[in-house]
Amino acid sequence: MFSPLRRSHTLLYALVGLVGLLVLLPALNWLAHEWWSNDYYSHGVLVPIVSAFFAWRLLPRVQRRPSYLGLFLVVAALLVYLAALAQRALFVASLGMIALFAGLTWYFLGQAALRRLAFPLVFLIFMVPLPFVEASSLPLSMFTGQVSTRALQALGFDVIVNGTAVTLPNANLVVGAQCSGLRSIVALVTLVAVFVYVVEGSWSRKLLLALSAIPIAILGNTLRVTSLLWVANRWGAEAGFTYYHNDSGIVFFLVAFLCLVLFARLLGCREIRSDLL
Repeated sequence: MFSPLRRSHTLLYALVGLVGLLVLLPALNWLAHEWWSNDYYSHGVLVPIVSAFFAWRLLPRVQRRPSYLGLFLVVAALLVYLAALAQRALFVASLGMIALFAGLTWYFLGQAALRRLAFPLVFLIFMVPLPFVEASSLPLSMFTGQVSTRALQALGFDVIVNGTAVTLPNANLVVGAQCSGLRSIVALVTLVAVFVYVVEGSWSRKLLLALSAIPIAILGNTLRVTSLLWVANRWGAEAGFTYYHNDSGIVFFLVAFLCLVLFARLLGCREIRSDLL
């Protein structure tokens, strides 16, 4: 049986949790909407699940020493969250919410626990759609179109590029946002963050592995668009942009990830961390 004092504490924590959920509900609703409607962040719903898994694996090894210093971060994060919410800057509010989780971890579990749970907390950033990501699609698609057409020209193909417009002998095409590779880059960087965390290795090697994710993703997407233009040149625009375009994305994503795994092995990052097993 619970004592009256313990029962009152349980009710207090439940009440505080309910109020906290109501306060965070606008940011949570916005995140859920973005995960459903934003193609670049359709993986976002998996991020808190992965974070929760790592936290669950790490918590039994955490030495719990509550610290009142965490209240300073809690108050600061809450002020940032409420100010961003008032300005409808929901991505800033979401980042403030993550900082609030860090402050609560510091307060209830202590500084050592905060350090121990740093990755599960920081990893939550990957669930937040940042405004500069979607804005990068146009320049990235132009870069991809330029490099891909230059590659085809070097192979002797009659192809002309003007911005994102590509002219083939039998078709006029546009390398749009879907061909920028941005979706693959965002998803691959998220996946690599987990991969870098779980493998054994020095921080310098892990940093090199993390930094290699973006150029590998860009190279993989450039090869994909180059092959797409080749297919369109060979069998027509419909074959290239209707059939090949829809099915080739996952293939080149898996190839890019395989390249990262091979690069990790070359760096000596081969074993899974023992504290996560």
